[in-house]
Amino acid sequence: MVLVFLHGGRILARSMMALGFMSGTSMDGIDAALIRSDGETIEHFGPTCSSVFKPAQRRLLMAAVDVARTMKNRHARPAVLAEAEDFITTAHSEVAIELMSRESLTPDDIDIIGFHGQTVFHKPEAGLTIQIGDGAKLANLTHIDVVCDFRAADMAAGGQGAPLAPIFHRALLQYSGFEGAGVCVNIGGISNITWISKSGEMIAFDTGPGNVLLDAWSQRHLNQPFDRDGILSSSGNVNEDILAELLDNPYFRKPPPKSLDKTDFDLKNLGQLSAGDGAATLAAFTAQTIANSQKHMPKIPQKWIISGGGRLNCAIMRELRLRIGPTVIRAEDAGFNGGGIEAQAFGYMAVRSLRRLPLSFPGTTGVSVPTSGGVVHRAL
Repeated sequence: MVLVFLHGGRILARSMMALGFMSGTSMDGIDAALIRSDGETIEHFGPTCSSVFKPAQRRLLMAAVDVARTMKNRHARPAVLAEAEDFITTAHSEVAIELMSRESLTPDDIDIIGFHGQTVFHKPEAGLTIQIGDGAKLANLTHIDVVCDFRAADMAAGGQGAPLAPIFHRALLQYSGFEGAGVCVNIGGISNITWISKSGEMIAFDTGPGNVLLDAWSQRHLNQPFDRDGILSSSGNVNEDILAELLDNPYFRKPPPKSLDKTDFDLKNLGQLSAGDGAATLAAFTAQTIANSQKHMPKIPQKWIISGGGRLNCAIMRELRLRIGPTVIRAEDAGFNGGGIEAQAFGYMAVRSLRRLPLSFPGTTGVSVPTSGGVVHRAL
């Protein structure tokens, strides 16, 4: 049991054991991570695990994305969305049960679950974000309290609803003892960055595509869901003319804060490029949009820490170092779990949500004031 007490109207708490989940825009599977925190500092990191979606499950989620594009009500669940939501919820419960069994844990050992769910639509300019996942059902399946629906409160207060991980990125750098300006980059389906000053000031936004276009290109040419290890991207040459066309997008001229949906970009600019040249150009596109984020930073960072699936693509990492420099490192080189950071982040944010601490800030989502969020579902 977590002991809480009130001080000046603010909820204070001992550290909690949180189980965080992330199923990202790449739609490749579920990451889970245990973390102990009081919602401000990180006490320690627990074990992680992942579950990979089968091709039929990815097709179901992609069908849900197609339907969600036409929706106006974020709570509506037409047939395919209802089916996808049931799958996502059940799949998360199975990962939780598997992790607890593997680590000899019981539901009593975990105080809270941070359940991001699966984003199927995100259009901040329309004031709409849709994540599928039934928090109440997950709480009952796991017998653990759940916090979900993290983005809605920020958007209701005028924010972009993304990115939300920056507050955790700041805690990561504090945990590591790093001093100075640093950047945490997550290359998932979409890439996002958090610039953090020595004093803790944060600037964050989505930089552009991460793996989403490269995944689609790999599926088209290799019938594989992603470019494993960057082998295809490394086999070709960057087409500079097409790269310039890709970079000539109004999104990149907008000042932050700003955020993207995976449907905001497509492959139509790639023309008749070979499989290798197209993949190399897309890897360079991801890297250049991340490098271009420097123009929005008050001070050049001393370290760029790369997490997410893109860190495993050697072509993307090579292009990042070419365009930024040797300060680009994988999260593992900084002592972090590069594949588990987003899951850890939502465990951390679940604790913050319980304590009514802000998840988003003017410099991260554009919300007018620091804003908490999340909906709590108690296990029956």
